[in-house]
Amino acid sequence: MDAFPIPAESFILGFIGAGKMAESIAKGVAKSGVLPPDRICTAVHSNLKRRDAFESIGVKVLSDNNAVVEYSDVVVFSVKPQVVKDVAMQIRPLLSRKKLLVSVAAGVKLKDLQEWTGHSRFIRVMPNTPSAVGEAATVMSLGGTATEEDGELIGKLFGSVGKIWRADEKLFDAITGLSGSGPAYIFLAIEALADGGVAAGLPRELALGLASQTVLGAASMVTKSGKHPGQLKDDVASPGGTTIAGIHELEKSGFRGILMNAVVAAAKRSRELS
Repeated sequence: MDAFPIPAESFILGFIGAGKMAESIAKGVAKSGVLPPDRICTAVHSNLKRRDAFESIGVKVLSDNNAVVEYSDVVVFSVKPQVVKDVAMQIRPLLSRKKLLVSVAAGVKLKDLQEWTGHSRFIRVMPNTPSAVGEAATVMSLGGTATEEDGELIGKLFGSVGKIWRADEKLFDAITGLSGSGPAYIFLAIEALADGGVAAGLPRELALGLASQTVLGAASMVTKSGKHPGQLKDDVASPGGTTIAGIHELEKSGFRGILMNAVVAAAKRSRELS
């Protein structure tokens, strides 16, 4: 049977789980104007700080997960992976073909989500931690009966906290290794660059500020210039200059291979865990 269309002008977005990821998405959706906060809801059971965080945005806080499901048209699972099955089984009796389900739980596959809920109108979404500052790299994959319109709707919602791509679910372990774990690699790189600045004589605060802004600026050049990163590197590496001397040291230490190995190792671990 065809899925019931989600009413774009009036649908309610509900979050099962009121953690930092749900908060980041709710904030981004409300701030961007994609959805007013009074059309977003969640349930907070005991943590008053979490209740305050959502109410400060204008999000409606309901009594429990069942109330969220009954009230919402689009339901987002934003709970820890180890409790997804229990939550899915709990709300299963409340689901109908009118509801679109979304999961941001890391490592939980669509086939399992669909089996536990008895519901195939599902979209699996994988954002990363920079969603907290509106700069997420997110990937989504559509389940059995999710429609193109469903995909466009979710793309718009998650596009409010960064950029979003669509990919086959079989690529999600590799995506975990790159964009899921990638922020941690970059945090390490920023820390190392700052330490290098300190070793070269800079005050710590200045070194960290310069390192952070340099990474931000370089990433912006890649996304906005349309040039290949290798070309941008060549543009700044003058013959016999300071930059090529630094690049030489990175190459001697296997810099590229280390980053490639990190992505591959994290992707392998993701496969093992799922």
